[in-house]
Amino acid sequence: MKVLIEGTTPCAELNIKNSRFIAEAFTVHDSLEAREKLHEQKKRYSDATHVCHAFVCGKDGGINGMSDDGEPGGTAGRPMLDVLKGSGITDILVTVTRYFGGTLLGTGGLVHAYSDSVKAVLEACQTEELVEKSSFTFSVEYPLYEIAMRFLSSFHTDSIKEDFASQVLISGCIWASETSSLEEGIRNLSKGKSQVQFSQ
Repeated sequence: MKVLIEGTTPCAELNIKNSRFIAEAFTVHDSLEAREKLHEQKKRYSDATHVCHAFVCGKDGGINGMSDDGEPGGTAGRPMLDVLKGSGITDILVTVTRYFGGTLLGTGGLVHAYSDSVKAVLEACQTEELVEKSSFTFSVEYPLYEIAMRFLSSFHTDSIKEDFASQVLISGCIWASETSSLEEGIRNLSKGKSQVQFSQ
């Protein structure tokens, strides 16, 4: 499975017989986050005709949901979810906002419009392999700061933050499979003075 690269919010827009279809993708980790983001989207597009959605969450994509939001049953949410499931991406919510253009598309036309909207936004998505990560924090004395950062660069990490106080507090995320190597390396670098703390 793949996930969206954090911090990216891809968007795509289709115009079909004067109806605008605005597709947007978001990272969500559970159905509650999906509902909260959907609520934001409905507020943002309160003047739209429909804000349909589909989401897939979980390591195996087993948590999912959808809504036609007033479109004829099975013409929006289901086709959107089918495209998402086929993409191999998880922890993702896609909303498709429709502004009606005055021409009825029919059930077949709607299925194509919503499917194509999801496909278009997925093409704009940047993804990475889903791997289990752990958050970490550790402190080092100033003379060890640059050595520790060089050592850290040999791992798969992201969201690195540094806080300069009496010592340098370094935090971020690392692949769970690399935690023991990080822990051992920092302990050796600091001659046992620095301990790495981990959390999921």
